[in-house]
Amino acid sequence: MIIVENLSKKFGTLLAVKDLNLHIKKGEFYSLLGPNGAGKTTTVKIIAGLMRPTQGRVLINGYDIEKEYIKVKQILGFIPDNPFLYENLTPYEFLRFIGDIFGVDKDKVLKSIDYYFEMFNLREYKDVLIKELSHGTKQKIVYISNFLHSPLVYLIDEPLVGLDPFSIHLLKKLLKEETKKGRTILMCTHILSIAEELSDRIGILSEGELITQGSPCFLKEKECSETLEKLFLKLTQSE
Repeated sequence: MIIVENLSKKFGTLLAVKDLNLHIKKGEFYSLLGPNGAGKTTTVKIIAGLMRPTQGRVLINGYDIEKEYIKVKQILGFIPDNPFLYENLTPYEFLRFIGDIFGVDKDKVLKSIDYYFEMFNLREYKDVLIKELSHGTKQKIVYISNFLHSPLVYLIDEPLVGLDPFSIHLLKKLLKEETKKGRTILMCTHILSIAEELSDRIGILSEGELITQGSPCFLKEKECSETLEKLFLKLTQSE
């Protein structure tokens, strides 16, 4: 579902991503881990089509992100760590707008808005301007906007920033349900416990390079580490 081939990205003399190769299957939950500056967010932004690579290519469901970006965007959902929303709209207006952009049936959009607002306890914020909402509430709106159009691929950068424990529990459940439906998730996170709990496979980046990947159990056995934290620290030389 996601193929990254020989991907590199330079910022001046800084090589932020170095010859990265990833193959992520349909229905797989894949997490990218790495210290600050490892190239995680740059990689996700390139895959999302928000940044052009210096070299290499990205295919999403067989579509080249640079050559067939309209087709890619129709099947892609992106959840950044800092939610971008039109702040002079209400959540209700914003979600109706997203539904229109992706051509979702209006009745389905309205039912989905009611369903998710009930689920996330957001009914009282339905008609409040987005600029008045907290970071966590905005993040919930971003998730709902993605669930509305049921993308084949979710790209998530730091999925739980600003969220309360109830919302974290709920989103973990919803994201795993999406993979059971055959959706593919690529997530960047610093929270090792979340990555270990949710991921089918984990890749660890260091200084722009993929230094290892595999299931959490496989990686711990391979590196003779009791925990993912010890494994991470050992491989990224952070101890």
